[in-house]
Amino acid sequence: MSEVKTEFSETSADLKVESLPLSHVSVEIGHLYMEDFVRGVGAVQRTFAAAAPWTRTAQAPQAVGCDKESVRISTCFLIDDYFSRFSSPAEVIPMVLAAAEREGVEIDYLARESACASASGISPAALTLGSLVTEPVPGTTGARPPLTETGWLANGQRSPGTSQVEAMAKPIPWQPPRESARRRHSIFIDVELWDERGGQRTWSCPMLAAVWQLMRLGLLRDRGRPVVTPQDWADPCFPEDWEDLPPVIRLKPKAAAFAAYTTLSVLSPRFLPVELAVRTILSQFACDSNVFAEAAGRAMRDAMRLPDELVDRVRYVFAAPGDIDPA
Repeated sequence: MSEVKTEFSETSADLKVESLPLSHVSVEIGHLYMEDFVRGVGAVQRTFAAAAPWTRTAQAPQAVGCDKESVRISTCFLIDDYFSRFSSPAEVIPMVLAAAEREGVEIDYLARESACASASGISPAALTLGSLVTEPVPGTTGARPPLTETGWLANGQRSPGTSQVEAMAKPIPWQPPRESARRRHSIFIDVELWDERGGQRTWSCPMLAAVWQLMRLGLLRDRGRPVVTPQDWADPCFPEDWEDLPPVIRLKPKAAAFAAYTTLSVLSPRFLPVELAVRTILSQFACDSNVFAEAAGRAMRDAMRLPDELVDRVRYVFAAPGDIDPA
């Protein structure tokens, strides 16, 4: 009888992680809601006017933490076609590009927000959800359903429930929530990642914005492959339907890489609550260790030292008009 030898191996260990070209910084030139586009080209142009000085500032190596004499910078603009399907690419995109040109701002990449939910047959949002590792809270019993069922993510310990107690038992006094990484006082955040109606899941704005940051950092992978690859778009005409537009298009053929070591988003102050929620999500995202380490190593060789924490690679300027969030 011959001896049978069997070998077991992890399938994931055989996956090859693809590298991405990386710029030093990805600059997001504002973000607009449907209501802003409805107001016309003037509202769009004001957004770019506020972003223009900071786009120029990002071109200074010291401003982005690089020791080189010049840096690779790519600019991007995200259009919300997920929560509201207003107008068409054929009408909206030329307006956006014209407004940017009037303010001396070049847009290298244009992306659809729906691509953060679904792109090329995969769901970047679902991939991100699968990599969230919630912090264990001391003293909890595990009675609360897991994140994948509730759709809520917190940055610490929630206030315990006080309504359900055993008969004749002493009432449980109210206790405050507690932030895990507090300094002295807590800033407790509880973020809704999605909701469901009629069996249809709708991802929240903070969740999609977190995915958008991960895409721009080049850290999100599906079985080792990047979830989105920008496609060149040289045609001066744009389609009538959003579905006919690729998830991310490159408008400038010689533009620096879409993904970057760090990101800078120039936004209106109305996005402060959303971006605080984004940082809460990213602080609990478990990035592939090989992808994360590769970015840090390449940045070091590129004269740029990256922070050890993922959220510290994401930067903001809140400079645009501070209208109230219409949502």
